[in-house]
Amino acid sequence: MMQTRILRGSLSLGLKARLHCRKQLPLIRTFTVATQLRNKEPIYEGAGLLLAFKDEHSANQLVDVSKVLVIGSGGLSIGQAGEFDYSGSQAIKALKEANKQSILINPNIATNQTSHALADEIYYLPVTPEYITYIIERERPDGILLTFGGQTGLNVGVKLEKMGVFERYGVRVLGTPISTLETSEDRDLFAKALKEINIPIAESIAVETVDDALAAAREVGYPIIVRSAYSLGGLGSGFAADETELRNLAATSLSLAPQILVEKSLKGWKEVEYEVVRDRVGNCITVCNMENFDPLGVHTGDSIVVAPSQTLSDEEYHMLRSAAIKIIRHLGVVGECNVQYALQPDGLDYRVIEVNARLSRSSALASKATGYPLAYTAAKIALGYTLPELPNPVTKTTSANFEPSLDYMVTKIPRWDLSKFQHVKRDIGSAMKSVGEVMAIGRNFEESFQKAIRQVDPSYIGFQGDKFEDLDEVLKNPTDRRWLAVGQALLHEGYTVDQVHELSKIDKWFLHKLMNIVNMYRELEDVGSLPGINSDLMRRAKKLGFSDKQIGLSVGAKELEVREVRKSFGITPFVKKIDTLAAEFPANTNYLYTTYNATSHDLDFNDKGTLVLGSGVYRIGSSVEFDWCAVSTARALRESGHKTIMINYNPETVSTDFDEVDRLYFEELSLERVLDIYELEHSSGVVVSVGGQLPQNIALQLQEQNCNVLGTNPEDIDKAEDRHKFSQILDSINVDQPQWKELTSIEEAEKFANEVGYPVLVRPSYVLSGAAMSVINSKVELDSKLSNAAKVSQDHPVVISKFIQGAQEIDIDGVASQGTVLVHAVSEHIENAGVHSGDATLVLPPQNLSPVIMARLKEIADKVAAAWKITGPFNMQIIKNDKNGELDDANCELKVIECNIRASRSFPFVSKVLGVNFIDVASKALLQENVPAPVDLMAKSYKRVATKVPQFSFTRLAGADPFLGVEMASTGEVACFGKDVVEAYWTSIQSTMNFNVPKPGSGILLGGDLSNAKLGQVAATLSGLGYHFYVASSSVASYLKQYVSEPIDIIDFPKTDKRALREIFQNKKISCVINLARARAEDLLDEDYVMRRNAIDFAIPLFNEPNTSALFAQCLKENIGAKQDFSQLPSNFTIPAEVKRWSEFIGGKPV
Repeated sequence: MMQTRILRGSLSLGLKARLHCRKQLPLIRTFTVATQLRNKEPIYEGAGLLLAFKDEHSANQLVDVSKVLVIGSGGLSIGQAGEFDYSGSQAIKALKEANKQSILINPNIATNQTSHALADEIYYLPVTPEYITYIIERERPDGILLTFGGQTGLNVGVKLEKMGVFERYGVRVLGTPISTLETSEDRDLFAKALKEINIPIAESIAVETVDDALAAAREVGYPIIVRSAYSLGGLGSGFAADETELRNLAATSLSLAPQILVEKSLKGWKEVEYEVVRDRVGNCITVCNMENFDPLGVHTGDSIVVAPSQTLSDEEYHMLRSAAIKIIRHLGVVGECNVQYALQPDGLDYRVIEVNARLSRSSALASKATGYPLAYTAAKIALGYTLPELPNPVTKTTSANFEPSLDYMVTKIPRWDLSKFQHVKRDIGSAMKSVGEVMAIGRNFEESFQKAIRQVDPSYIGFQGDKFEDLDEVLKNPTDRRWLAVGQALLHEGYTVDQVHELSKIDKWFLHKLMNIVNMYRELEDVGSLPGINSDLMRRAKKLGFSDKQIGLSVGAKELEVREVRKSFGITPFVKKIDTLAAEFPANTNYLYTTYNATSHDLDFNDKGTLVLGSGVYRIGSSVEFDWCAVSTARALRESGHKTIMINYNPETVSTDFDEVDRLYFEELSLERVLDIYELEHSSGVVVSVGGQLPQNIALQLQEQNCNVLGTNPEDIDKAEDRHKFSQILDSINVDQPQWKELTSIEEAEKFANEVGYPVLVRPSYVLSGAAMSVINSKVELDSKLSNAAKVSQDHPVVISKFIQGAQEIDIDGVASQGTVLVHAVSEHIENAGVHSGDATLVLPPQNLSPVIMARLKEIADKVAAAWKITGPFNMQIIKNDKNGELDDANCELKVIECNIRASRSFPFVSKVLGVNFIDVASKALLQENVPAPVDLMAKSYKRVATKVPQFSFTRLAGADPFLGVEMASTGEVACFGKDVVEAYWTSIQSTMNFNVPKPGSGILLGGDLSNAKLGQVAATLSGLGYHFYVASSSVASYLKQYVSEPIDIIDFPKTDKRALREIFQNKKISCVINLARARAEDLLDEDYVMRRNAIDFAIPLFNEPNTSALFAQCLKENIGAKQDFSQLPSNFTIPAEVKRWSEFIGGKPV
């Protein structure tokens, strides 16, 4: 059969004219499928054809640069997460292919891009104009990429341009020009630009004061949406229905950005997005269009999204597509950009909401949804390639100048972790609050939607409901649990589609599809037993995305029983390829998903590859560090000649990049799906120890179903996860642990707490990042918290133990083989025990642990590895208690509080600091091939120190108390190197997002616990540096007078008036808040809470823990005098000592 196809995509006019002239060049290729398959090595001929042109369309007219600086996005935060690791990694791959040298600045040590396998040189330094200027002075790059580092990269690029840095050093901005970035970011310029081409936008007025905002609202008319310019993920934006709401909102927003926009709200309209690519000569394609399940009013990052759009008519689709291309050409974008629209639900009226002229979270989603690598293509275009000369990287034989067609659909659902925070507001709106997202692929909406729900959290079975106090309220005003409210209404409360639509404004098409799921539940429940399910009903349920467990719950059967019956009917999933071409052309791709809505497989299964289970959705406690572990494992397995199969469903990751592994399944990490893939692929083994907690939780069941689990026996893993078994083994090998008891009743708990004395720690088994773990100081607290812990894991007991105050916490990361430790790293925490290790500041190599302690710690690691017969990675947390200096190092207590037989979040940190890839070592141990001899890395002497500092996202979580405890709260991390702790911490803390170093002459606000000398000692260190000291009460003032000679001002502290507070902070030039409260606030009028929360809301550095406050004060004392002013570009400056390449710090490129 002959196939004829013209290059697709919107070509520039000049090229179009010549393509019509067929005699000149036959650009229409005709070929048979057979000839294609005969040519083993696929080639793309488009670039060769373009060489015939003699103008700007000719191939190989590349930008003349040889060394490119890539700006990374820094620590993961809400609104700017792992998608920039993925896009930056793709950009560096594109530079490598083009033989350009790459220099990367990114202090996020957990990422894949910060490995020498990708970038040529890496700087772990703050992504600020000051440090980038130092690097440019030192490295002299001739090009820079700004659009792969999120909003951070874009903002810093605009600032560097204004300062004249690029001009002074002759650095070319590759891709989209700065003027375009400024136009897309500055609302006034943007509105003007779109008016020139008659594209409607939401009417908005830019203002810089609260009074102007109120005046603008009167002009536009309520309800109002406020947006802030130059911000990320809708930070500082929100809705206001009246003057009071607007006054408060405007005050907060103006503290985060200099200019805000007041615009008419279009709540209830549909929200649609287009991802568009344009090259230097004007060729344009729309790669993907996406539609939000939630109507306008919820930030797209917090919306459920489907791709391609499902409810648009052909007319609407093409109207918006044409507008997107018109916009991107008019603005002059070179590379990738996304256009967000509000579309009238019942007409053809639309508004452009915003244009992001950079890679965004949506572009990562679009790449994974279509298989079209947007970031890679955008980087190639930035180097000067045109779309027609680039091959489609998936098929390798067709042009990149085409629009993908899909024979499937995807659903993205965000993941929130709001329940981890006290006092947080759970509503979702125009400012993003989610910490991660999942993407599920299916052949219909029901299938992909139900898959996605289970991916968000394994405790969800699929479309389901939950209890709500006021169901109508949640349907009307969305929270993070809105889809559960829709489920409750349709499944259990008898609401009709019309009623739910009326309240939620969710399009009826989606609601009717959800009713199909509801009707299937009813049909299964009517059957009532597993033997009653026939082959037809089973098949129809599977086609609607029902899991075995879900079917089992409907008919009162166990998951594995349903599996057995299903397989006896011969019903198993089919494996399909994502080839970007909807199977119109033969494409040899390894990007796969499973579906029941098919009749055949797209490939055969002869590889017998090794399965690597990824980490799933990013959430607090499990983030990009586990993606680094999974990718490093896959690379190590491939290097040793093994075929690899990755299972993961997170669109923001490098592990879901199809060129990282032999086969990629974009699929659930459930027992059912992993078994399906394992059996289909005839896998030789499965790695469960590099993807965080999710793979651990199914390890034992996989083994029971005859899977070959590589590494430590899952029965031994279970002995570490189950607190009871864990403690018994520690006792048997004489390793100390805090006193503990297993809990069955509240009375027993009270008795135990009275025996050992408060505080006590309550913790459930099988958790990640301290879920429902809490420190309890009194009987009242004990009673209220216990009910909470019992909820976390019904099948597993809850354990209560003595909480040791004032002790030091130590992390051990190690790799063992058959019970022998091969490598280990000891990191010390700066904060005292009681701050979750994921929120703690880590120091490596440790600076305050004696050789005696180090030897004792190694002995504990050796004993534990032997007792659990560990093969592969493991991590332990240990408490060192010298009883306030009474005990020496030989006799002080070293108690093990936790042991995880898997890679931990500090694995990338220890690997990159010590210069030994722990995952490489672990992979050799897992395979039992070329296992290296044991080496004691901690016995070596190092001339460097690194500190790992947490990145918090409290700014995003309105109302949440920024107080640290045993529940993890950070969303990411950064790390920097130095000659000592002070130098390393000085740059690490500046690397956290939007950190502004307090300058002498400004004010520091102090408060907190006065029962010890800690606050006083911090003040004493800061004394004499030129700061003004402020306090909120006379008791703090008289306490501080013992420590400092400067006058201490008591400020009037209006706790409930945000505006008055803001004026006080501005008038006193408060640039830092140090609040060392003893405990979390009980209510919102607690003075310390108000101080902490407003520091966050007004974007002022906050230190709320004694040891880090003391360290930061020391940093200021040693460095603030020499800190150079970079508000403008200095005519000459000295490069500080800490500005060094990573390879200079570790002496080579071993990792």
